[in-house]
Amino acid sequence: MKLNLIAGFTLALMTAVSVGYAQDANKPTQPTTNYDYHETFGPPFYSKNGNEYRAADGAPGPKYWQNRADYQIAATLNEDANQITGSEVLTYTNNSPQKLGYLWMNLEQNLFKLDSRGTAIVPPTGSRNWGRGQDFDAGFKIKSIKILGAKGAETDVKFLVSDTRMQLFLPKEVTADGGVVKLKIEYSFISPDYGSDRMGIQQTKNGKIFQVAQWYPRMCVYDDVSGWNTIPYTGPGEFYLEYGDFDLKITAPAKDIVVASGQLMNPQEVYTPEQLKRWAEAENSEKTVMIRTADEVNDPKSRPAGKTELTWHFEIKNARDASWGASAAFIVDAAKMDLPSGKKAMAISAYPVESDGNDAYGRSTEYVKKSIEFNSAKWFEFPYPNATVVAGITGGMEYPGIVFCGYKAKKASLWSVNDHEFGHTWFPMIVGSNERLYGWMDEGFNTFINTLSTADFNNGEYKPKKPMDLHAMAPRITNPTLESILSQPANLKEKNTGILLYFKPSIGLTMLREQILGPERFDFAFRNYIDKWAFKHPTPDDFFRSMENAGGENLQWFWRGWFLNNWQLDVAVRDVKYVSDAPSKGSIITIDNLQKMAMPVILEIKTVSGKVSRITLPVEIWERNSSWTFNYPSTEEIESVTYDPDKVFPDINPDNNVWKK
Repeated sequence: MKLNLIAGFTLALMTAVSVGYAQDANKPTQPTTNYDYHETFGPPFYSKNGNEYRAADGAPGPKYWQNRADYQIAATLNEDANQITGSEVLTYTNNSPQKLGYLWMNLEQNLFKLDSRGTAIVPPTGSRNWGRGQDFDAGFKIKSIKILGAKGAETDVKFLVSDTRMQLFLPKEVTADGGVVKLKIEYSFISPDYGSDRMGIQQTKNGKIFQVAQWYPRMCVYDDVSGWNTIPYTGPGEFYLEYGDFDLKITAPAKDIVVASGQLMNPQEVYTPEQLKRWAEAENSEKTVMIRTADEVNDPKSRPAGKTELTWHFEIKNARDASWGASAAFIVDAAKMDLPSGKKAMAISAYPVESDGNDAYGRSTEYVKKSIEFNSAKWFEFPYPNATVVAGITGGMEYPGIVFCGYKAKKASLWSVNDHEFGHTWFPMIVGSNERLYGWMDEGFNTFINTLSTADFNNGEYKPKKPMDLHAMAPRITNPTLESILSQPANLKEKNTGILLYFKPSIGLTMLREQILGPERFDFAFRNYIDKWAFKHPTPDDFFRSMENAGGENLQWFWRGWFLNNWQLDVAVRDVKYVSDAPSKGSIITIDNLQKMAMPVILEIKTVSGKVSRITLPVEIWERNSSWTFNYPSTEEIESVTYDPDKVFPDINPDNNVWKK
């Protein structure tokens, strides 16, 4: 019996081989290919299994933890010296299962020292990621660090500053599973004029505009993935921060208006009675309401009388950071935002007269309102009381509840920067990924959701006039000289940052939504990812697993080709034959995969009578094949077969995409 089974198997194998040879003899010679289906669909993409901290389905595990940092900060702005002096009370909660005998903090202002690591790696051609060579007394001046104990006791803490990091050596370990340490830090720094396009000072005819960020020593993240995350800040990689509550008190000259992350707690002390009436009107208005007009900027009556300084008190809850802007030059306007739950929130814009006008910041609040309303309904509700734009020297930078944008932006460029910077509310303000390592998880995801909000805004007012042509873009976005998307920002050539952190991840998500999963499955999976990781710290694996599980699709081939590697796509239509040489009996069409990437296939088939039809083939045709032959039920001669007629895939070689009679 056993011998008969082996003999039967051998006979079947020989028959199959001979049939295969006979079939292959009828095909045109297959061209040389770089495609290796075992590489694309081969060994598992994931290097480790899910665990109790991060589950296999991409959600936080049952024992997921993260630490917490709550801040009370009082700061004073000296406009003449461009100096901020601060006192910070930090309450740090250690929810990890380990005791912590030392802490690490970020000191990003130290980037602007001329001997910093970030300055040392700037090429002679320059960069956006530094202080433009400004020679000044840069960096944090740490006056003192003390532990606050019971009954007001204060104990000095030894600390060591290393470039943009600071290590604190605690006299007593912070206990695990909820231990708390409270620190008081006294410090000051001088603001750079241009701070790596993330903060700075804009001169206007009515005074300086301060966009203030990275303005207090802040905790490094301690997590279950890397322990302490202490990669130095050199400019390209952004931030990775713990969540907590912020209580901010900012003292500035009385002529200034201050805007900041969160809710203003003392409006009666810092605005005039007329302005308070206008704020009340804006809280219920769908249209933009002027709080301080261009004509009032130089009017002393537009500021409270009798004071040389005013202290502005703001609070924001469950945020990863907080920032602020200050200027005597601000025009201010606002409108209410309509959120799905009915929660109250406002869109606010602060800008100089140089930015005024309906083609410019006169529509800024409208843009912010519509952008946030769309994304709140589509993905996850905006979590903060206000969304404030500050126009100034910074081209575009995001913080919780406040963004800094270039004061010269107009029309489509202003919509785009407002939409993009507030799109960052979802990535990384809500979904708190590690920007220092994975910039594509905030920039790329945000660029993707911007495509949908832009298509929606005002019936497509700023929507691109033509669909995206990925055939034309393929030579740039899959150029062999590019790094991969999964490269760390610091490992990218600066010229490649726009492609690899913003554009290429966005295109990947668009293909995943429109061509692979479909909008309904994709949107559910993407919302599920946001919901599960809201105010938490996901990694790339958590995202990949989450999309696969909620989308119901094994996408490891896609992650491997588009994110892990910089592979190219080249599908060719090789040949058309007819069954029994009779077009009326059906056609046999052969296509080839000539490069390393795999994608589903869309073919447009046109017959000699002019009839046009389309067929789609799943990506699985490439699971064990580098060429694919299939039957098409033609009833007449075929005029042409075109691969990817709408150019929705990044095919590198359009010359072989069409077979013609």
